[in-house]
Amino acid sequence: MSRKMKKIWNWFTTVLVVLVVLLAVLLVGARIVGFKVFTVLSGSMEPDYPVGSLIYVREVDPDDLESKDVITFMLDENIVATHRIIEVIPDEADSTVVYFRTKGDANNAADGKLVHSKNVIGTPVFTIPWLGYVANFIQNPPGTYIAIAVCAILILLMFVPDLLRKEEKNE
Repeated sequence: MSRKMKKIWNWFTTVLVVLVVLLAVLLVGARIVGFKVFTVLSGSMEPDYPVGSLIYVREVDPDDLESKDVITFMLDENIVATHRIIEVIPDEADSTVVYFRTKGDANNAADGKLVHSKNVIGTPVFTIPWLGYVANFIQNPPGTYIAIAVCAILILLMFVPDLLRKEEKNE
């Protein structure tokens, strides 16, 4: 392998490894420091949270939430939403319970159901556009298999120059 090709090869593999590590940090590392990561699946909060974005959510005390805050919450056992609070409603029977009336910024009307304070996951801290598409792809087959294959190929690519050098010495 020529000196120029080795340089190109080293640059190429370094860039690939850095991209994979960066992606791993963005997808997994955030969870280690306490963020929950969700993919934006609808346009209800555009333009602040575009479809396909990853949003990083940190826990928040529901008592600290006010009107105009954005929250991520459970709609039911399987559905998570992120909408803006338009009204805070204390429970008349239990003073420890609060409900939130929410609305997506891009929606014309408020959400049909109130959000119970125990269903609040947290508040978005930041978002990364487009990365949600990658995360969803990797988390579901065949994307999982492709991601594993890419990692295996990257590992192999790291050793190819050494193998070629050994062949050159043997000749």
